[in-house]
Amino acid sequence: MRRQGAYDCDVLVVGGGIVGLSTAYAITRAAPGTQVTVLEKEPGPARHQTGRNSGVIHSGIYYRPDSLKARYAVRGAAEMVKFCAEYGIEHAVTGKLIVATEKSELPRLHALVQRGRENGIPVRELGAAQIAEYEPEVRGLAAIHVGTTGICDYVGVARQFARASGAEIRYGAEVERIDRRASLGVAVRIRGGGVVRGRVLVNCAGLHCDEVARLTGDDPGMRIVPFRGEYYELARPELVRGLVYPVPDPAFPFLGVHLTRGIDGGVHVGPNAVPALAREGYAWGTVRPRELGATLAWPGSWRIARRHWRYGAGELRRSVSKRAFTAAVRRLLPAVSEGDLVPAPAGVRAQAVLRDGTLVDDFMIREGARAVHVLNAPSPAATASLPIGREVGRRALAALAEA
Repeated sequence: MRRQGAYDCDVLVVGGGIVGLSTAYAITRAAPGTQVTVLEKEPGPARHQTGRNSGVIHSGIYYRPDSLKARYAVRGAAEMVKFCAEYGIEHAVTGKLIVATEKSELPRLHALVQRGRENGIPVRELGAAQIAEYEPEVRGLAAIHVGTTGICDYVGVARQFARASGAEIRYGAEVERIDRRASLGVAVRIRGGGVVRGRVLVNCAGLHCDEVARLTGDDPGMRIVPFRGEYYELARPELVRGLVYPVPDPAFPFLGVHLTRGIDGGVHVGPNAVPALAREGYAWGTVRPRELGATLAWPGSWRIARRHWRYGAGELRRSVSKRAFTAAVRRLLPAVSEGDLVPAPAGVRAQAVLRDGTLVDDFMIREGARAVHVLNAPSPAATASLPIGREVGRRALAALAEA
């Protein structure tokens, strides 16, 4: 580590997904003249969680009042629509249905109505006959309509963050080693050669954020356990007008198999949630023994398995059996058949898990000496990326002022 005058930038951001790029955007807007460099190991932005989700602008109805997810999603949804309109990025405010198909789901549906109202979200309750006003092919006992939900092109948003930030974006720059010294700053060695030096480091590495934290010398107190979400495309998109969701199980952080009409007019069906055998394990055949071994060595992984084995068994069954997946979809959309489901690219969720097996439910941002770590930012992080970026940027600038 060389001393003053040898820095390449003020703030060094690791990760070129939507959260890393929104952080760069927030920093340069809050403190013009601050030099920001973003390191992204892929050849372009938003190649993982950002570019492999269903493109939904979430309303914030699911999240515990006063949690970061609730506050940032509600605020972020409105800001995301405004941002897309300002920069000509494809988007639409479509609203969505959350549909109860069994009597046991009705109390949970009513609880969502109450939660939505607590979070300041307009919700309309529907009886079985009223569902057809929005979705003629969908069947259920009751539903709620959430008008502020939308869809957008998150890859386009990430690209615009990169352009508007004025930051230096280095693609193909995979972090190999980090040397942090509290009195000097942070030096990052890039795989294949080269060192980048900054005064403060921001870790937005998503699927690898816990590894980057440990490279920095900080103990994140959690591990990323990757869950693959498998999607199908609906061959008859005319069956679905907009967005249709089941009533989620509050014991698990996944929303269940849902139907999403995207900005391209196609309808995505999914995702399920199964353990991935690599951090970037987008198929069963992608296995990285070192990463899988690290997941299995984390005590929380086994505690999750014991706690949620029934739920997990159902997800695995739907992964290996198209018939079982179709049956799950038909609870909402009886007209669908196996032949209507065409395989589509999968995504992987970077889920933070504590040592005791707790699935971290909220966004998690932690600080170390000259470092800010974003350690849990799965959905709805894309929706909430503008307020998340401002918060992470605020912490980074505070660290910079103290440096």
